Amino acid sequence: MMPCSSKLARLKVLLVEDEKRLAQLLKEAIGDYFKSFEVVHDGIEGLERCRKMKPDVVITDITMPKMTGLELASTIKKESPEIPIVILSAYSDKEKLLGAIDVGVVKYFIKPFDPEELLDYMCTLSERIKKESLVKLKAPFAYDLQSEQLFKKGVLVHLSKRESRFIAQLLHSPNHYLSNEAIKTVLWEGESVSDERLRTFIRRVRKKSDKALIENVSGQGYVLKMMDDG
Repeated sequence: MMPCSSKLARLKVLLVEDEKRLAQLLKEAIGDYFKSFEVVHDGIEGLERCRKMKPDVVITDITMPKMTGLELASTIKKESPEIPIVILSAYSDKEKLLGAIDVGVVKYFIKPFDPEELLDYMCTLSERIKKESLVKLKAPFAYDLQSEQLFKKGVLVHLSKRESRFIAQLLHSPNHYLSNEAIKTVLWEGESVSDERLRTFIRRVRKKSDKALIENVSGQGYVLKMMDDG
């Protein structure tokens, strides 16, 4: 087992490679280390899958039909600049790799390469992704976007999936605020939820975390307090 296997196990990886044999080889060699390792075979399909899957890392060949790896990388970077992109390239594509720098590619590998090299680099990348995924809330809380978990002074706060999703929804909402009705709709889709059930749910979340972290906007909704809110 690799020393960083626990970090890799949190990552969702998208591989875009038109050489099906190589794609299958890579999946068999390193795919099991990751939370998910999905494979598509052209740039257009890769872009569509990226939008749905929201991967932590995209690995793409540089020369592909329909859309090149650089065109794919450029589009992904415009839509999701936080996603690191790794390029796979034949030696004959070396000139094209100059363009990879311009679109923000983090690393490239010249074929043929050892899958272990790629795996080692993914370990390095996982450290960076982990640091960038941590959002500081009102002290002493932080929320990990990657694992969707809340931490207090670095210690995991044990929340249910619905409770964790509530924090995430607040975090991603304008001004970190959600109305009572919006909370019901998001967390209990299709269900009829009473005000008392919602209040009981919020009390439980605040008891596990802190009243100062999730403030009540009287009779209207709730707001998540951030690091800069004082």
